[in-house]
Amino acid sequence: MANTITVDRSSPTTEDPLPAFNFQLEVAGMMSGFFTEISGIGSEHEIIEHKVMTSGGQEVVKKIPGRLKWNDITLKRGITSNMDAWEWRKQVETGGISNARYNGTISMFAQDGTLVAQWNFENGWPSKVSGPAPKADGNEVGIEEFTVVVEYIERVSV
Repeated sequence: MANTITVDRSSPTTEDPLPAFNFQLEVAGMMSGFFTEISGIGSEHEIIEHKVMTSGGQEVVKKIPGRLKWNDITLKRGITSNMDAWEWRKQVETGGISNARYNGTISMFAQDGTLVAQWNFENGWPSKVSGPAPKADGNEVGIEEFTVVVEYIERVSV
């Protein structure tokens, strides 16, 4: 029998959703920076489908959790003179992956600068870093993109 979840609806929440545009990444003294876009925070299970026969002879497909995996985190920001992401990536490029694994924190801030959400990750290392795509006729900000592979991530209370 499936578990039931009880939701208390007697006191509706009045908290507004948070605008998602101000993030900070801190990596164990290796780098720190603010980003305007972050995606991939989370985890997922692979799904295993298992066919079974009920006592009435009907075939049913049961879905059960398989292997747990942590998503790659992609961060974007306007390019600056800061080289932390590139230097961290260089450790991996030169074969120093064992020394390039760091724990870190992603923090989200409200419009007034108040910390509103935080995620901690473990054993992160940069799998990709890329610079902007300049155009002679463009007037956009150059965007730097950075991907961090992690082995664990959790949202923590702030």
